[in-house]
Amino acid sequence: MIAGLAFGGGADPYPIQDPGPVARWGVPTAKLFVNLGAAGMIGALVLAVWALSPKRREFDLALDVAAASAAVLTVASAATGVLTFLLVTGAPFELSDRFGAQLGQFAASIELGRAWLTTTLVAAAVTVLCFAVRNHTALVFVTALAVVALVPMAQQGHAAGTAGHSEAVTALGLHLVFVAAWLGGLLTLVVLKSRLTGDRLPIVLARYSTVALVCFIVVAISGYASAALRIGTWDQLMSDYGLLVIGKVAALVALGLFGAAQRRVMIGRMLRPGSAQVARTEASVTRTFWLLVVVELAFMGIASGVAAALARTATPVAEETSGGLARTPAELLTGEPLPPPPDAIRYLTEWSPDLLWLLACGFGIFFYVAGVVRLRRRGDAWPVYRTVLWVAGMLLLAWVTSGGVSAYEEYLFSAHMLAHMILTMAVPVLLVPGAPVTLAARAIRPRKDGSRGGREWILLAVHSKFAGIIANPIVAAVLFAGSLWVFYYSPLFRWTMEDHIGHTWMVAHFLITGYLFVQSLIGIDPVPYRLPYPFRLVLLLGTMAFHAFFGLSIMMSSGLLLADWYGAMGWGTDALADQQLGGGIAWSIGEIPTVALAITVAIQWARSDAKETRRRDRHAERTNEAELESYNAQLAALAVRDGKGE
Repeated sequence: MIAGLAFGGGADPYPIQDPGPVARWGVPTAKLFVNLGAAGMIGALVLAVWALSPKRREFDLALDVAAASAAVLTVASAATGVLTFLLVTGAPFELSDRFGAQLGQFAASIELGRAWLTTTLVAAAVTVLCFAVRNHTALVFVTALAVVALVPMAQQGHAAGTAGHSEAVTALGLHLVFVAAWLGGLLTLVVLKSRLTGDRLPIVLARYSTVALVCFIVVAISGYASAALRIGTWDQLMSDYGLLVIGKVAALVALGLFGAAQRRVMIGRMLRPGSAQVARTEASVTRTFWLLVVVELAFMGIASGVAAALARTATPVAEETSGGLARTPAELLTGEPLPPPPDAIRYLTEWSPDLLWLLACGFGIFFYVAGVVRLRRRGDAWPVYRTVLWVAGMLLLAWVTSGGVSAYEEYLFSAHMLAHMILTMAVPVLLVPGAPVTLAARAIRPRKDGSRGGREWILLAVHSKFAGIIANPIVAAVLFAGSLWVFYYSPLFRWTMEDHIGHTWMVAHFLITGYLFVQSLIGIDPVPYRLPYPFRLVLLLGTMAFHAFFGLSIMMSSGLLLADWYGAMGWGTDALADQQLGGGIAWSIGEIPTVALAITVAIQWARSDAKETRRRDRHAERTNEAELESYNAQLAALAVRDGKGE
């Protein structure tokens, strides 16, 4: 960190109103402890949730590490907030009412101050919860809250006010979270070493190595995206900031290569050939473990120190808000220049990448295909059409979140409605027949030590009471149709336009509600209750009629939704006509998946009847028509009795 600050000039004196060396050197130093505290907090929680068993002392010790790290984050973020105040105002530190009032106003009214106050409060809450919560399932929500502590840091990072704001926030957020899980998991393993005796150490280390591999991929991609936004052009790569980025990239590449060697060679040495659960001698395991730790921490130290220095180094692409340079109302509202006027070709060729959903789709395809390959290697069958539909659904999701529709949905209501219809109807129609839960249950190896891996967490979620409620066909239909009205006629719509987090929530909400509805109709994965086939068709037709009514109401509307947003966009587009076009999309295009669903339900109904007929025929053959003979005997007995009665 010190070398990076000296090289990049991040701690040099200010030419005007210099805050002093305490603030200039104190901010990056405090941020370094913020990074380490966040890493220990998230890494320990991820390790506890994913790799450790609540039946062992290792689990409680990991939570103690998380609590201590969260406490470090709390103090460090509070110190960063105070030092940042000194840095941006140039005010001297003093114990006075006036200084306290100014600091309080900074923390309560200024966005930068609120960000560090939020991080401090969330970290303090996580500190308490790590001591209080020991339930394995509840710790998932504690981990999610720990991730929330990093959101303000992502939103205030480099380029947060420039064009590319959404991409910068997403890239930095992913970078922070996965670096924290990677580094913090390793630090936690060091603390847990004395508790991981015998064959336990290589087992936990192998699980951590899987997490580290995923983290490396995300960190590498998000780091590249962040650097591209800040450096701008290749000729700026030799600037002070660019050279620091090169140093950080070199450290991360070395970590990735070492991680690959770790998975293939070193962890393999800790296990005897032919047995995945039997460790070699304690001394050999210990030597290999410390080799892993020392080498990885060395490169992580380089990357972390350079990252702290980068945060205080001027970027080649100047950080400036779009408000002062905006040439159009659209640019003022979105922070981005207007894309070219839309047409059919541009909807297919324009590109507005959303890194979060691109990574989600990439991992979704990879893990699904890996599961299919594992099944086939052990001789189990998996229908090809399921794989084709799943991959097609993921590719469609990637396009709608990062392609031409995404590029125009902020500017045109019709593009927004097209994205909505694809997310909530077309993508689920492709994903649901892929039966991902069934594949995971069959392909992922079960855990037997009390810990929870992918299989255990997926099945726990699917069979939870909450899942039973939202997967109920009636509830799923209400969520699917009712959320249309709630979303578009409430402040939620504006939030999703103005805030990137709101936009991400919108995509997830549309996708999940659509998936639940389609799953209740044609799903293969297990659910607590399914309607009989006739009622499924009735539910589908009723829901789609409600859906069509919503589209018609927008087509007939004479007032703009978000008039100060869509009414201010360029190209000379008639905003009301475009909104009515969006209503037509909701009414007409949304009916295409409806027809596909109705046909699928009818086919499943026919196949179900055919299966039931074959089942009865096989039963009759096995019992030599015993049921029919018994029924005939009963009729004969009734006839005899009636004859005697006469």
